[in-house]
Amino acid sequence: MTTEATQAAGALQAHRPMLLGLAYRLLGSRHDAEDVLQEAYLRWLGVDRSTVAEPRRYLSRVVTRLALDRLRARQATRETYVGPWLPEPVPTEPSPFGPLDTAELRDSLSAALLHVLERLTPPERAVYVLHTAFELPYAEIAEILDRTPEDCRQLHHRATARVRQERRRFTASRSERERLLEAFLAAARNGDLATLTGLVAADATAWNDGGGRAQAARNPIAGADRIARFFAGIYGTGRIWAVRRLELNGEPAALLTRANGDRYTLTVAAADGRITEIYVVGNPAKLPPVD
Repeated sequence: MTTEATQAAGALQAHRPMLLGLAYRLLGSRHDAEDVLQEAYLRWLGVDRSTVAEPRRYLSRVVTRLALDRLRARQATRETYVGPWLPEPVPTEPSPFGPLDTAELRDSLSAALLHVLERLTPPERAVYVLHTAFELPYAEIAEILDRTPEDCRQLHHRATARVRQERRRFTASRSERERLLEAFLAAARNGDLATLTGLVAADATAWNDGGGRAQAARNPIAGADRIARFFAGIYGTGRIWAVRRLELNGEPAALLTRANGDRYTLTVAAADGRITEIYVVGNPAKLPPVD
């Protein structure tokens, strides 16, 4: 590597955790986020860096635009994905996205929020992430997206309204989610339908992402009774599973491994003392980072 390339790589590396976190929040995929950073590096290598006053700002703009291009392309082909699509789980102890020293930063990585963000338009998602997670002013976001500050303000207003509508179901503290997850796993392994039903909200939904490559429900499972029966049948007495607790996306999670080696991650969202959403990822393409 030349001296020039080494200096360029060093400048990018200095901001890598932030840039990776930005790309991941925009895409919900660590693999895609890494690809975006590699492409951003190639563009950074080719630019006259003596004209760049603020590398972090410049690189944030490049990463955002590349991620949006990838997001639009992915949404155009989403209909071919088998079953529900969930964000790729990422271990965050330690965090590859830099310090997660506030509840807001952890929350911005949660499976529940990233799942909601999938329902926004790419510009809405970009403005929401840049303003909410990274606290960028609308003027700077407008420069990144080639829009006016007022346009960005309106996009953020629409995105926030949509997120708040969905997030009423996700208000439990971390300790409460930890308790509910532990109780849910124990009841499922014991095949205890009564306890499972009592832990889950009546209007809860379970999402299972197998991508057509792992055994998983291909449609969302709605309602406490159906969820209880599904998970008791899958994980109940007589089924051999290894369970390991870990932190994924800044929240309590479990890695479940079947006797044949198939792996699944499980996280929950909750409110008012009940589980409101369950997210299970079994697509092996999304699980290599989870060791």
